[in-house]
Amino acid sequence: MSPTPQSPPPNSAAPTAREEILARIRRSTSGHARPAAEVDAVSRDYLTAHVHDGLIDLLAENLADYRAKVHRCTRAEIPGVVAKLLSEQGDRSVAVPDGLPEAWLEELRAPEAGVTLVPDSAALTATDLDAVDAVVSGCALAIAETGTIVLDAGPGQGRRMLTLVPDHHICVVRCPEQVVASVPQAMPLLDPGRPQTWIAGPSATSDIELDRVEGVHGPRRLDVILIEGEAG
Repeated sequence: MSPTPQSPPPNSAAPTAREEILARIRRSTSGHARPAAEVDAVSRDYLTAHVHDGLIDLLAENLADYRAKVHRCTRAEIPGVVAKLLSEQGDRSVAVPDGLPEAWLEELRAPEAGVTLVPDSAALTATDLDAVDAVVSGCALAIAETGTIVLDAGPGQGRRMLTLVPDHHICVVRCPEQVVASVPQAMPLLDPGRPQTWIAGPSATSDIELDRVEGVHGPRRLDVILIEGEAG
């Protein structure tokens, strides 16, 4: 029988873990940041990834597990895939973030496509976007182990509101350059000063009886296009 763990004596000089945690919180919220040399070093001697091969397949598998619809194609096939996904949902209007590659929407620009492209602008309100059927965006990166896509409002991604309000989000991931294995590998690549949106499947929540409801906090449908082949 293993011995029962003993608590430190109440008058011990060494702080308890609770005291140390509270002290760090006080220091962090005091408004007086300590010099970098005084900041406690955090041990990060853990594995930064559990897999190293087959990242794109693993990403596709985990995205599908979160009920995202995953599509794989070459760069040349993107315009056709985007047009097909919008047509399947009957989408007639699409929000377009600044910096989105024009080639991705090439087939939608033809009059016969019957799709209205809505360029993003500061004048677009949440009410305006609520009337838009879908949004097409890129991403900052994707994490294979967790099936997560991260947007950071960079070129081709738009404001957070742009990808949260329309009910259908088509997100394009460039493979392999935007795919990392794990969260520890992703964090150093992200700018903490930028607004980030982490996506794992369509928006979903469960009520008190665990009945799943989709679309409460974001799009009800998430299509992820993994493009492979030559960079461009």
